[in-house]
Amino acid sequence: MRIAMIGATGLIGRALAPRLAGVHALLLIGRRAAGVAGAEERIGPMADWPGLLLGERIDVAISTLGTTWKQAGDWDSFRAVDLDAVLGFARAAQAAGARHMLSVSSVGALAGVRNRYLAIKGELERELGKLGFERLDIIRPGLLRGDRGSDRRLGERLGIAISPLVNGFLRGKLDRLAAIEAEVVAEAMARLVGAGGTGRHVHLNRELKILKDEPIIR
Repeated sequence: MRIAMIGATGLIGRALAPRLAGVHALLLIGRRAAGVAGAEERIGPMADWPGLLLGERIDVAISTLGTTWKQAGDWDSFRAVDLDAVLGFARAAQAAGARHMLSVSSVGALAGVRNRYLAIKGELERELGKLGFERLDIIRPGLLRGDRGSDRRLGERLGIAISPLVNGFLRGKLDRLAAIEAEVVAEAMARLVGAGGTGRHVHLNRELKILKDEPIIR
């Protein structure tokens, strides 16, 4: 399959892109090179990303793109990345023939809630649903564990440090809030690429942990 992906330099993207490049024809679009062996890369500012898909024939579109308020500096800049850039890419991928879209969101995402982060994530989910992909997979992990280098907020550092203890109490329906390894999320997404069926599918921690052990679709 021909896959177009944004967010390959992020925590989940760095784990997912190499898995896909060994199986599918992978086109990475971003602001800087990801350096993934076997993948084609096209680099440019976010405003140019839709144009980088002109003339392409895409089967699957993937977004693992996401920023933080600290990186963005204000909510308008955050929205430009986490909502506008993803939607622009999704529309262009669909115009290039993509029938299947996978997008990383967040547990608790819901348009209109008071938490600005979760509201923007929820708005993205809603708008992606309006585009009419044959199949849309929304990935809603809990707190992501993995190596971000120095790009880690104090609250995240503390959350990850105590996550082994906290996760022990987050059972049943609460397990959606538990911390999860980015590698697990990437494994699960690799197995969703090209999945059959139609409609909108939401995957929380529990489903992601089950999916990671499914066979990869080639």
